[in-house]
Amino acid sequence: MKKAVGGVVAAVVIVVAVVLLAMCSVKIPAGYVGVQYSLNGGIKGKVLSQGLHFVSPTTKVTKYTVGIEQSYLTKADKGDSPKDESFSASSSEGKAMTIDLTYTYQYQPDNVADVFSRFKGQSGKEIRDSFIKPNIISWTKEVIANYPVSDILGSKRAEVNTELTKYLSKKFEDYGITISNVSMIDVSVDKKTQKVINDKIAAQQDAETQEIKNRTAIADAEVKKTEAQAKADAQLIEAKAEAESNNKLSGSITDELIRMKEAEARLKHGWVEVTGSEATVVKDK
Repeated sequence: MKKAVGGVVAAVVIVVAVVLLAMCSVKIPAGYVGVQYSLNGGIKGKVLSQGLHFVSPTTKVTKYTVGIEQSYLTKADKGDSPKDESFSASSSEGKAMTIDLTYTYQYQPDNVADVFSRFKGQSGKEIRDSFIKPNIISWTKEVIANYPVSDILGSKRAEVNTELTKYLSKKFEDYGITISNVSMIDVSVDKKTQKVINDKIAAQQDAETQEIKNRTAIADAEVKKTEAQAKADAQLIEAKAEAESNNKLSGSITDELIRMKEAEARLKHGWVEVTGSEATVVKDK
């Protein structure tokens, strides 16, 4: 009987020990840290890094991601956006747009204790849903209002995304939260506005194409002009050379040279000279 009671007591002790051990242990996943909060003394100075830790039963540990987390505000069920979280914003000319957006965030490791205090012990996910996402929407609208809808939908989308990243990063910095890589992944407008934008883009493309054709035609004309000028210059040089040669040849033909050539011809062909009353005729012998 005593052995049975002893066995029961031992089993109870083991169970209690296991329960206490479970209550006093906390596992911090990779990419997270934990802020310790004691019901007796408030926040403890040491922030827990990744791994298994043992704390007192009266200590609560709240986890915050210090790794980069992807977050979404989209119509589709994507990532941490299980319902329609797309939002509306207006361009500089007042055109309404529906925006799907993604961004990355993380809590600054050195400031997680301040984050815990500022947000009254909310977890990282609770802060994301109750603070980060609503302000991402609000502050994104401030940036969007500086751009015409044609820029947002057209070639300046990357520029707008860069400006969003800079602006939101600065806004959240004072809260111990780092925001990066903000990107509008889909922007839609009403059909009438979309048609106007498409027509404008088409007109711009036509104008650019015509400009390229004009530049090509001008370049071709310049090439032809250069070739014609080069040909004319070459002909002029050749003409000058020929004229100079003729001048030299003309200058070298003297009366003495003519008489010498005539003598050479008579000797070569056997010609004789017949003299009349008015003319001299040369005949063969």
